[in-house]
Amino acid sequence: MPNTTNRVELLEIDEAKAAAQGAGVLEQLAELSVFRVLLKNPGVARALSGTLSALLMSGNVLDARLRELVIMRIGWKTGSMYEWTQHWRVARQLGIPEADLVAVRDWRNATTLSAADRAVLRATDETLANGKISDSTWEECARHIASDAERIELVVAIGHWNLFSQLLKSLEIPLEDGVTPWPPDGRAP
Repeated sequence: MPNTTNRVELLEIDEAKAAAQGAGVLEQLAELSVFRVLLKNPGVARALSGTLSALLMSGNVLDARLRELVIMRIGWKTGSMYEWTQHWRVARQLGIPEADLVAVRDWRNATTLSAADRAVLRATDETLANGKISDSTWEECARHIASDAERIELVVAIGHWNLFSQLLKSLEIPLEDGVTPWPPDGRAP
């Protein structure tokens, strides 16, 4: 039976898979709660899955570690349980140490992060606070991120996952069954 306690009822997984096929969305995404909601609007689901695919799978050029630290920071800073929890798993699958992921909570005082990590986390915080990366932070990012393509992707990644944070929280998207929130210690912002 569909979940009826959310702002938008989730499609059953088989319905979501059929909708994904019709919308040109990867079938594997249809099993995620967020796409079980988004697929109620196939055009939006297709557009968001296209950007998601470009940033995570095909054509991405930004270092995956930097991208995941950005996403984790956004999840923490915005209080997006779904984003933090999902990307905790993604980041761990990529081999990013737990200590580095936890460090994004208070990155300014962390001892495990590199100069490149700190630059992209500063860029993330500035974008969330001011809608823009400052000149000095941009210069710092450019010292660690070699190409224009990577720097463009950094800006798009920050915007994309901030958008996802907003939609996850506003639509009150639940975690998938059996997934523990706020790993590793259940502590929320």
